[in-house]
Parts: sequence; structure tokens; C-alpha cells
Amino acid sequence: MKNLTAICISAALVMGASVAQAKDVSPAKTVELSTSGAILSFDKLNEAALAQHPNASILDTELEESYGRYIYQVDVRDDKGQKWEVELDAKTAEVLKNQQDD
Repeated sequence: MKNLTAICISAALVMGASVAQAKDVSPAKTVELSTSGAILSFDKLNEAALAQHPNASILDTELEESYGRYIYQVDVRDDKGQKWEVELDAKTAEVLKNQQDD
């Protein structure tokens, strides 16, 4: 029983540490990063996200910092009505995640 408790506590700590690492970037910081060239323009990032799902429309966007890396998250709805979550490296537009969202 002690082993099971220890495993559950360890799993909760690991999951909590992962969540704590990602933080939203403020609007002022977002403008600063884009203007300085530290991240790509939002037009380019949106283009990269929409390239994954032609004819889709953007529902929501968010910029987060995770482990010193800026991640641009884009929720899109494709022409079939399916919702997708696309995550991009905000500096390079590399697709990090592209999965259907329920």
C-alpha cells in the first residue's frame, strides 16, 4: 500500500511540474517579442497553422513560454467542422503538435 501511495504522489508531482512550466505571455510582452524579432509575426504563424488545414478558420490563439521556448497555440476549425489544436515554435513556425481536439 505504501508503494502505491508513493507512486501516486510521484505522478502528481511530475504532472504538476509539467503544468507549472508553461505560462501565458502577457499582451505587452507578446508585442515586444514580435517587434524585436524574437518570435515570428502572428501573420506568419497563423499562415503556418492554416497550412496544416487548408480552408480552416482560426478560433483562438495563445502564446505561452515553456522551458524557455515560446509556443504559439492555434485552435482551428476545418471545412468539415472538425476542431484542431496546432502548436508551433513561435520563433521558427515548426509544427510541434497537430491533433484533433474534441
